[in-house]
Amino acid sequence: MTTFLSGGTGTPKLLDGADDVFSPAETTVIGNTGDDVELGGLLVCPDVDTVLFQQAGELDRETWWGIADDTTATHDELRRLAESADLAGGPRYLPDERQTAGRRIARWRRFSGVAEFMEIGDRDRAVHVTRTGLLDEGRTLTETTRTLADAFDVPLDLVPMSDDPVASIVHTPEGPMHFQEFWVARRGDPEVVDVEFRGADEAEPAPPVLDALRGETVVVGPSNPVTSIGPMLAVDGVREALDDATVVAVSPFVEDRVFSGPAAELMAATGYDPSTAGVAAAYPFADAFVLDDADGTDLDRPVVRTDTEMNDAEDAGRVARAVADALAEVA
Repeated sequence: MTTFLSGGTGTPKLLDGADDVFSPAETTVIGNTGDDVELGGLLVCPDVDTVLFQQAGELDRETWWGIADDTTATHDELRRLAESADLAGGPRYLPDERQTAGRRIARWRRFSGVAEFMEIGDRDRAVHVTRTGLLDEGRTLTETTRTLADAFDVPLDLVPMSDDPVASIVHTPEGPMHFQEFWVARRGDPEVVDVEFRGADEAEPAPPVLDALRGETVVVGPSNPVTSIGPMLAVDGVREALDDATVVAVSPFVEDRVFSGPAAELMAATGYDPSTAGVAAAYPFADAFVLDDADGTDLDRPVVRTDTEMNDAEDAGRVARAVADALAEVA
C-alpha cells in the first residue's frame, strides 16, 4: 500500500503519471483541507476536488482547478447582480460571530456568496451542493468524500486529512486572512508575517488517515510544504505516524528556485530556508528525496535525481518512477 499526501497542484500532477508505478487499487491519497472555505453556504474543498477531478479525467489542466470546459453561468450572474445592486466585491467574510456558528466543519473560513470571489463552474458547484447536503444530513467529510469519489469512479481511496475544521490563516501587516483570500483574491500580494493552522490543536486525523500512514509507504508530492502539507502535519498524530513510515518526498524547489506558487515566501515567513534544504528541514521524517537533475543540494539522506518538471503525464510518470527508485533504496 502507498499513501500520497496531496495539496495544491504538485501532488495531483505527480498522480497524473503514477498509475503504471503505483497501483490505484493499493493507493490512498490524503487531501489537505486547510484551504477549504464555505462560500455562499457551500463547503468548497479545493485540494480534495483537484484529485477527485484529476482521477476522474475531468480536471481543467490549464488551471489545475475545477472541471474542464465547465460553464460559469451562475458565477457570472452572481457578479452581475452584485454590480447592479452596488454591492462591494469579495472576499466578503461573514461577521466574526458567524465564523463559528452553524456547520462546525466550516469554522474560521466562512464567506458570503455576494460577488463570489472564487470562480466556480456550474458542474463544480453541483459537487459542492451535494457535499454540503450530505454533511447537513449527518455524514462526515470522510464519508462524503468517498461518496463523491464513487460517483466519479475514482479508482483510488481519496480521504480528507480530518473531519474537523482546520483553517490555513496567513498573517500579514494588513491583518490575518484565509489562504484563499491571500492567494486567489489578492494573488499572493501581501507580505507574509506568519502562517497559522487554526483549529489544528483540536482536530483529529480522519479515521483512515493514521492507518494509511503508520508503518506504510508514504509519498509527499511536490506540494507547498507550508499550506499544502503543513496543515496535515499540524494535526495530532500525523507526524508520529510518518516517523514510523517509509517516506519519500519530492522537492518543489530546484535549489532555491520554486516551480510555482507562494512556497518560497511562506517558508521564509515560517522560519525555513526557501529551498530544497529548507524542505528537508521541514520534513525530518522523510527517509529519501527526489530532486531535480539541476539541484545540487547535498542532503543527509538518500537522493534520486531526475527532471522533476511536470507538464504532462509522461513527465509525471518519469518522476513517479524516480519515487519508486527512492523507495527501493530505503525499503
